[in-house]
Amino acid sequence: MKRLLLLLVGLCIAVSAWAHKPSDSYLTLRIDEATVHGQWDIALRDLDFALGLDGDGNAEITWGEVKTKQREIAAYAIARLQLGAAGQGCPITVNDHLVDDHTDGAYAVMRFTALCATPVQKLTAKYSLFHDIDPQHKGLLRLDYRGASSTAIFSPEKSQQEFTLAEPNKLRQFIDYVREGVWHIWIGFDHILFLLALLLPAVVVREARSWQAVSAFQPALWSVVKIVTAFTLAHSITLTLATLGLISLPSRWVESTIAASVVIAALNNIYPLFRERRWMMAFLFGLIHGFGFATVLADLGLPQDALILALVGFNLGVETGQLAIVAAFLPCAYLLRRTTLYRRVILYGGSILIAVLASVWFAERAFDLKLLTF
Repeated sequence: MKRLLLLLVGLCIAVSAWAHKPSDSYLTLRIDEATVHGQWDIALRDLDFALGLDGDGNAEITWGEVKTKQREIAAYAIARLQLGAAGQGCPITVNDHLVDDHTDGAYAVMRFTALCATPVQKLTAKYSLFHDIDPQHKGLLRLDYRGASSTAIFSPEKSQQEFTLAEPNKLRQFIDYVREGVWHIWIGFDHILFLLALLLPAVVVREARSWQAVSAFQPALWSVVKIVTAFTLAHSITLTLATLGLISLPSRWVESTIAASVVIAALNNIYPLFRERRWMMAFLFGLIHGFGFATVLADLGLPQDALILALVGFNLGVETGQLAIVAAFLPCAYLLRRTTLYRRVILYGGSILIAVLASVWFAERAFDLKLLTF
């Protein structure tokens, strides 16, 4: 029991460390003949990690602290962004510094211009911000040219890209949004834990106030199909409505409710309320999770001329990532369903761990607290 407790605590610490939003920056480039007008939003928490913005060490970054580091921020960032056209570099000059709030915190905003030798037909961009210290960091690019927009995602594996301005590549945009959807569900630990909490009892059945293994694979598969379908349908509805601007909810309310949904789904495995109607829970709370997905999609800087393309691609990516998780979980759970390890440790212990962790997330999000320091 003592070893189990230590294991659960260790897992809690590890998952907590992963649970925060991954590192992203938002880069907007507008091409006007030979001039590139740019805006670059970089999270202060990431800059603090790289440059030490928090001078007094009180865990709060003020405008004054950012202001004293403006030159250092500009030098650090611009050294990691190279723009070019027709085989020549386009020197970058920073014009202004601001601070703006995103859904996940404060960002430093740099506005700059890059002057190319000739009018730009093809733009080459090399992006390496934070790639030396955070291999998961991504740069989310929106490129505007004569009223048309295209998007791209920079990563350590895809740090240099070329853009033909007259011919925005719709297929590449679609693939990028599919990839972003897959990535988001895989690093969206609150969404994953909600889904896992619903799936854990799929290979067992409640009898005489205890969980017993299902006798065949088909009932377990059918239970999973109902849950995944309900969750997919629900979050697809609200993701679409929010992305099209038809419904908008406060980000803190959405994120707090998502955390609460994880708590309820986990506790339902210990004190069943929905019993075999977990698909209903998946649908009801899936509506809220859809608003969470929409927030991420909005942060990518959606091109208005490719809005439906981006929406469909992102949603397809979310479903693909979700199905990959289910495909990995279900066979393993079915093979272990008769063991004490599964029914006592994985089902009960895992549900308790998920409930505790999600409760901390709820407190942080609902009351704007910082309870986890890692």
